[in-house]
Amino acid sequence: MSVRLGIIGGGVMGEALLSRLLAQGVYLAEDILLGEPSGTRRQELSDRYSIRTTDSNQDVIEASQTVLLAVKPQIFELVAKDFRAVRCDRPPLVISILAGVPLAKLESLMADVPAIRAMPNTPATVGEGMSAIATGRDASKEQADLAKELFSAVGQVVQVPEGMLDAVTGLSGSGPGYVAMVIEALADGGVAAGLPRAIARQLALQTVLGTAELVKQTALHPAELKDQVTSPGGTTIAGVARLEELGLRSALIEAVKTASARSRELGNSSDS
Repeated sequence: MSVRLGIIGGGVMGEALLSRLLAQGVYLAEDILLGEPSGTRRQELSDRYSIRTTDSNQDVIEASQTVLLAVKPQIFELVAKDFRAVRCDRPPLVISILAGVPLAKLESLMADVPAIRAMPNTPATVGEGMSAIATGRDASKEQADLAKELFSAVGQVVQVPEGMLDAVTGLSGSGPGYVAMVIEALADGGVAAGLPRAIARQLALQTVLGTAELVKQTALHPAELKDQVTSPGGTTIAGVARLEELGLRSALIEAVKTASARSRELGNSSDS
């Protein structure tokens, strides 16, 4: 049996990529083999997407032209053993979304395995993801283009040097968590100011969504947009001044830096 795409890991991100790739016709159901240890989860994904599944990672590796690694970085060594047990005349392309696991580590899975690291984020589940990829020494331009096509199915893609991936992780990888907190805080502020919870949440959510789309479509620098809505002595400049006083800008900058540092720590521990 030979398939175009093997997926190891049937979690949230693995399913997000799977569903979008099928929906957009990048792959057909018969092109895919998914490896997942949970029998319940295998059955669920098989029923939902009509794909073949297995509990053997080795089967996935041996059968696939491309293998997407979509497991937790903490179990990387277990999966690595499955790769080392495989004997292939032509190793598959390995595309990994494991945070902190470096290309050198991926390339050591099998001799001369072409590897690509990717950092998608959770908005990929609704087709609005932001992914960054970095290619290993043995990955060709055609394989890099394949990775871009794969992640374009779930949003936008940029290609960066591997050294930038920790910063990518701290910004776009972890960023949905920060934005979710901003939405929650704005809604809480609305409730504190007297709004019903449901209305406050709707206002906060659409304000964040609409502002992001406005910046995207107009290509305005965020500072320009802020200046456009801050009239002299008005409500917005009063709120902005309070945010500056309480350190919102610094808090977000430090969050990205801290998450980036944690990504580097994970990478260093995976090297040991």
